Amino acid sequence: MSVIDELVTNAERYAECYPNGWLPPEPRLRLAIVTCMDARLDVWRVLGLEEGDAHVIRNAGGVVTADTRRSLAISQRLLDTTEIMLIHHTDCGSTKITEDAFRECVYRDTGIRPDWAAEAFPKNADLDVVQSIARIRADELIPHRERVRGFVWEVKTGRLRPVSR
Repeated sequence: MSVIDELVTNAERYAECYPNGWLPPEPRLRLAIVTCMDARLDVWRVLGLEEGDAHVIRNAGGVVTADTRRSLAISQRLLDTTEIMLIHHTDCGSTKITEDAFRECVYRDTGIRPDWAAEAFPKNADLDVVQSIARIRADELIPHRERVRGFVWEVKTGRLRPVSR
């Protein structure tokens, strides 16, 4: 049995006690969270969230890409969120690569260079949070772009600390 088969079995168990349609599509806290896909960061446990509380948008590095901004615009314009929380973390894999090295590695393996940026960033996650906030605030398609705050989650301690501009 593969890991995916086990997860499908878990999903079936979940569905057996799922109260159909019990949550509205709009997040209860009117919050969208952008964070890294790192498996060590359990956003729900760290923040004490429950199902239906927030939109959680995850990608490698928690980078505010065009697609992230698209999701934020949809979240705010169609699903009533009004605040954005950014969470980066220490010891992020995106700090351990360079754009050029990554592109060349992919090219060596596949013969194709990605048509997108890996968005690697320096070891200082705070600086990338500041850049992410700036990207959101510059996007006029996000209505509540001024209501964004950034944080860094410390992998070694489990603590969340605010990042000031």
